[in-house]
Amino acid sequence: MGELIEQHSGLSAQDAEWLHLLVGDWQVISDLAFADLVLWLPTTEGDFVAVAHARPSTGATVHHDDVVGSTVPESLRDTLHQAREREGISRAKEARWNGTYAIREEIIPVVRAGKTLALIARETYLGASRTPSRLEVNYVESADELCGMISRGEFPLPNAATGPRRGAPRVGDGLVRLNSEGDVLYASPNALSAFHRLGVTDEIVGRPLAEVVTPLIEASSPVDESLPLVVMGRAAWRTEVEARGVSLSLRAVPVTEYSQRVGAVLLVRDVSELRRRERELLTKDATIREIHHRVKNNLQTVAALLRLQARRTDSTDARSALEEAMRRVATIATVHEALSQTIDEVVDFDEVFGRTLRLAADVASGEAHVKTVRTGTFGRVPATDATALAVVLTELVTNAVEHGLAKVGGTVTIEAERSGTMLRVRVMDDGSGMEPQAAMNGLGTQIVRTLVATELDGSIDWAPLEGGGTEVVLKARLAEIRDT
Repeated sequence: MGELIEQHSGLSAQDAEWLHLLVGDWQVISDLAFADLVLWLPTTEGDFVAVAHARPSTGATVHHDDVVGSTVPESLRDTLHQAREREGISRAKEARWNGTYAIREEIIPVVRAGKTLALIARETYLGASRTPSRLEVNYVESADELCGMISRGEFPLPNAATGPRRGAPRVGDGLVRLNSEGDVLYASPNALSAFHRLGVTDEIVGRPLAEVVTPLIEASSPVDESLPLVVMGRAAWRTEVEARGVSLSLRAVPVTEYSQRVGAVLLVRDVSELRRRERELLTKDATIREIHHRVKNNLQTVAALLRLQARRTDSTDARSALEEAMRRVATIATVHEALSQTIDEVVDFDEVFGRTLRLAADVASGEAHVKTVRTGTFGRVPATDATALAVVLTELVTNAVEHGLAKVGGTVTIEAERSGTMLRVRVMDDGSGMEPQAAMNGLGTQIVRTLVATELDGSIDWAPLEGGGTEVVLKARLAEIRDT
């Protein structure tokens, strides 16, 4: 839509934003009117182009094909030109026959600050003629009121909230019409059912909705500060009211006439099941985080026991084996600690690896001075891969220090390249290098090969560096991160 506006008109950024706000909220009008809405934008060449289209979810559509981007048909062009020169809504005296069925058309000028920016064709399908029900009459009357606001430059509402304070309930979920005092003029059957589930037993039509809802709110329940404004129809906001385990989402659309509030359209939806599932997810998330926290504590206890055992062991080989086991357990504990602090099963691996990298290099280097350098970024890594990746990289850094730098010191460089789910890591040292056979037979190398092949769906290769040192190249395919 933005591209079409920029291509075919000279509207200012403020005028274009007004059209975007209108289209972002006009589905309500389409559903209330049982009509297609097509936004026709005057072009710099004197024609009209369709830049947006809404189909009603409450009735049959007029346009089965996409009309956005097309120019206005010849049969409608003169009507749009005439409507652009007039003030107010233009209604066709007779229905238009498109060769298959009849269509009733209305042209609504989209006005901002006294200037007509575009025209809306409100096209109603008349293929099935019947006597409208009371619900349909109230729907159409509400649509007429909102269309009148568009023609006067009062809709979209300039002070309407965005984000979670707007949208949500739709016309079919439940409709309540209020007068300027907040009294209920009409409530659709779905709306009545929703309020009955909330605990309303008396008739609500003719009563102030605020007086109906207020006694149901439990004294200990938190109340949204916007609730009074919404139930009285004074603000274009959305709120929720909860009672007896039932949650209703309420959205108010104030109806104005020449800037004077004359009533409101209130949309109602029962979201009890949705809120129940959200609470279940929150409970599950808290449980998972607590599990990770306890696993981290248990692993730290195991690492401490291994450390104590290593101190009491006289054999150098046994002590070294216990210290390596302690380091691996501590690395896994670090990952679980990170998982216990997030609501999703994803960790910032740059932070996790940063904690273990320096410790691994210091422990393995002994008295030699070893410097670690990191470049690139690992990004966010799923929990299914984080533990294996942390263990593998810790082993590679430890091996680089022990076999190449423990005696002479030097630098270990870790370069990370991330592209989607593909991760490429280079671990390089400038030491004396490793014997190929030693690299293949050590326990740490066997652990690395196993984890890379079975957990990371990748490959790993060792090679000598020109000028001395060793390079290890790890390629891994990480699991996809699903947004929640």
